[in-house]
Formats: sequence, structure tokens, C-alpha cells
Amino acid sequence: MAFLHRLVSNAHSISRLLESAPKWREQLLTKRNELRGGSFRDATMGICALVAAADGSIDPDERMRVAQLIGADPILQHFPTDELRNLFEDNCNRITMDPAFGRAYVMQQIAKATGKATEARAVVQIGIMIGNADGSFDAHEVAAVQEACQVLHLDPREFGL
Repeated sequence: MAFLHRLVSNAHSISRLLESAPKWREQLLTKRNELRGGSFRDATMGICALVAAADGSIDPDERMRVAQLIGADPILQHFPTDELRNLFEDNCNRITMDPAFGRAYVMQQIAKATGKATEARAVVQIGIMIGNADGSFDAHEVAAVQEACQVLHLDPREFGL
């Protein structure tokens, strides 16, 4: 019974989390001029790869979908699209070729936003939006974003995780 209660509670939390996404998008758009630095760029591409690889693999369709989202996202418009895609692909390749070292490298990229409150929160919010891009923010993706929160010294509960 406790398991069922926790499952229902988690589903309700994720539902509330997904309802927050449009509000976060608006907040990020108003702060996009503050989100121009290389540390934000690197951390964002890191979390995109981390979330894409959360289930243990990154299939070509997933890579393409995330790359398209990266290229079309107005929050990232300050950065050249090719540069973003190359960073994302590099992170994905590192995770695929050597999962342990690749994840460690990606976590270092995410950590570049540590201590920069606006950037760190934006990185987490983008990670959540990427995780939900296919309409399903699964437990592996939630765990990946929670791990990023630890690295960024943010409380996952702030984001409904």
C-alpha cells in the first residue's frame, strides 16, 4: 500500500512539475540576456546530453529531436546553433563511448553554472523541459536532473523533483 501511495504521489508531483514548464519558459525568456556566458552554454549542453542518456542509451531519433530543440530554442539564440549542436554531440559521444568518464565530463560541464543562481536554475529548468520534450518525463530523466541539482547545489524540491 505504501508503494502505491508513493507512486500516486510521484505522479501528482510530476504533473505539477509539467504544469510549471510554461511559467519557467516565460521566466527564462525574460532573463535570456543574463544567460549569454560560456558557462551557461556548456552547462546547458551538458544537461541536454545527460537527460538524453538518462535511460542508458541515446538513440538517433532522440539525438535529432534534442538537437532540433536546441536549434529552435529562443533562450539559446545568443549562441551559434552549430556550436550548440557540436557541444551536445560531443557530450553524447563521450557518454556513449565511455559511460563513466563521459558522465563525469558532462557533470563537470554542468558544474560550470555552480554559484551562478540564474544560470544554475535555468540549466535545471531546461533539463526538465528537454526531459519532457517527448511528452514523458520518466524516472530516469528525473534522476538525471536531480543529480544535476546536486552538482549545482540546488534543492530539487524547488523544481518539484
